[in-house]
Order: sequence, then structure tokens, then C-alpha cells
Amino acid sequence: MSDFYQNGIITNFHNLGDRPVAALESELRQFSRKRPMGLILPSLYSELEGPALSNIVDELSKVDYIGEIIIGLDRANRDQFLHAREFFSRLPQHHRILWNDGPRLKAIDKELAKEGLSPQEPGKGRNVWFCSGYALASGKSEAIGLHDCDIVTYDRSLLARLMYPIANPQFNYQFCKGYYARVASGRLNGRVGRLMVTPMLRALKKLYGPLDYLDYLDSYRYPLSGEFSMRSDVLNDIRIPSDWGLEIGVLSEVHRNYSTKRLCQVDIADTYDHKHQPLSADDANGGLNRMSIDIAKALYRKLATLGVRIQEEDFRTLKATYYRTALDLIETYYNDAMMNGLKVDRHSEEQAVELFAQAIMDAGAAFLENPRDKPFIPSWSRVQSAFPAILDHMQQAVDLDNRGEV
Repeated sequence: MSDFYQNGIITNFHNLGDRPVAALESELRQFSRKRPMGLILPSLYSELEGPALSNIVDELSKVDYIGEIIIGLDRANRDQFLHAREFFSRLPQHHRILWNDGPRLKAIDKELAKEGLSPQEPGKGRNVWFCSGYALASGKSEAIGLHDCDIVTYDRSLLARLMYPIANPQFNYQFCKGYYARVASGRLNGRVGRLMVTPMLRALKKLYGPLDYLDYLDSYRYPLSGEFSMRSDVLNDIRIPSDWGLEIGVLSEVHRNYSTKRLCQVDIADTYDHKHQPLSADDANGGLNRMSIDIAKALYRKLATLGVRIQEEDFRTLKATYYRTALDLIETYYNDAMMNGLKVDRHSEEQAVELFAQAIMDAGAAFLENPRDKPFIPSWSRVQSAFPAILDHMQQAVDLDNRGEV
């Protein structure tokens, strides 16, 4: 059971009891009559062979309030795409797979690239962006959820709690972020959120003074979670990064487009575990090293758009402030873990903080060296202004792929 405080600047939906999932689903079925619901699943083909996705599909097969499921499939050849069609065929909901590496969607991507409107690099951001376009094209859903495909502790109560704040017609929220304790197998996880994002936000406040944007981000219990839900019109106007800054970028965009009164977060799971990324201390292009650099760059870019003047000498001060704040948090989390009988390796925690401190510097150098960098994928609103028929073409391409037409 979580606490009951509303101590941020967005609404927080707590888990204050053990309400049965059947009761939530009964209400969601009623809501779906006025506000049809869909779900986006960004997936690598390799996740079809992993320990999580088969159970996720089994759980989703029991969900009758979701009318549409959109699966974004990356890194799949034709045979693997055909296998994916069979794999997901047990879903009773209307579902479509976006074969992102197939000839039809690659042809659309090539047309977009001619006008500089295509995602610049592969990854989850690109996958989510194409799925969002298809959701707009199909027009079947007014409330849309999104979650990852590597959640090994998944059960359908997660989806029910994630969708409820957006699906309830009596609520006026446009966007909802899921959160949970990163605890699994007797260990305290979530190092990037705990030891990089939170202390970095607090260090930025000390360096640049109080900013509504930083207070806003600090209101999220777990800003890096891959689970969120939104009204479908949100998808039309947000720009998202194509790199590991996706989650921070989405939060920044909804903050820019909507009042904080229209944004919320919800406790969706007591325990949560998924595929863990390696630290990759020796490889700035992989693992948590790459992730932390991309997150820091996303924060710098957003602050610059808010008129914050970021100079080279700031990064040394930011690094020192961050480092001290993060070390204090290591002590706090270690004590909390001990009281709850959880394992925390303080040595590996300090190694992670040292890596994140260097990432803050590396991200700063990259930010200053590329002032004209365009990290955001254009909004679908902009794409449609350049290609008015793009959504129709995408829907046709996806439908042909899913029907197996050559």
C-alpha cells in the first residue's frame, strides 16, 4: 500500500487498498462505451523469444475493454514477421502489427526522409512514433495506453490501473504516467531513476534556481517508466526524441501542451521487473551509459528552450553538485533497503553514480558541440501538413502486411 499524499504539482492516484481487478475492469467496460480504448506495444522481435511477452499476450487475451492493440515490431525479417503474426494471433482484440523493417513501411519512411520528417535513428522512439501515427490513422481509440513488452511480472491489473484515469469519462486528464517501486527478487533496482534523474534534477535546481519545469519533473515518482496512457489527440501534437530520452521527452511535451491539472500519475504495480540494461562503463553507445547521456541531453535541450543559458563551466558545477546529492541518496536507499530486507550493493551503486557523473559531462559536451541538433521526431500534425494522405497510406500498408499480401 502506498502513501496518500498529493505533494507534487500533478495529481497522484494511489493504490490505497486491495480493490479486485475485476471491479476495475467492470467499470472500464462501461467507460469503453463512451471512450473506446486501445493499446500500443513497441516490441523487438527478440522479445517474442524472451520470458515476458508470451505471458503478457495471455493476460491481454483476458482484457475485453480494449478494442484495439497496435504492435510495433522492430528488427524482424519476413519470416520473423510471419512468426509474429502467428504469435499474436491469439489476441481476441482487433490487432495490427507494424512491420517496421518491411518494404511497405520502409518506403513510407523513405518518402518522409526526403522532406526531413523521418526519425533519424532506429529505436523505441521511432517505433512508438510510427505506432502513434497508425493509432491516429485507424481512429478506433479515444484513450490509448502504452507499455513495454519485457515486463516479467506483468498481470492485467497493471493495464487496468494505467487506463482508468484516462478512460473515466468523469475525469478530465489528458495524460497519465504509470509508476511503481522498482523492487523484484529481493533487490532494489531502478538505478537510473534513483541515482541519476532525481539527484540531477535537484542539482539543476541548485544551479539554476527554482523552475516550474524542474518541479514538475520532480513530481513524478518514476519519470523513466515505460508505461503511460493518454487521450488520442495528444498523439497528434507531441514531438518525441528517438533516443533514450523518450520518456523525459514525452513528459516535457505534455508539460508544454497542457496544464498540469490535466496530467496525472498512477501506482500500477506492487512489484515490477523487466529486462535489465548493463552499466556499459566502457561503452558510451550502450547500456545505462548511453541511456544516462541521452537523458541528460534531453534535460539540457528542454532547459535551453525555456530560456536557461547553459554555459560550458556550468557542467563542472553541476557534476559536483549532482555527485554529492547522489552519494547522500545512496545512503538513504541503502538504509531503506535494509529495513525492508532488500539487497543493495553499495559498491555497484557508487560505480553507477561515478558513471552518471561522467555522463552529465559527456552530455554537456555533446549538447554544446551540436547546437543545431534536431533530436525530436516531428509531430504527426506537421507530417500531415506536408503529406496530407500519409496516415491513409500508412494504414493501407499495415493492413496489406497483416493480410499477407505481397
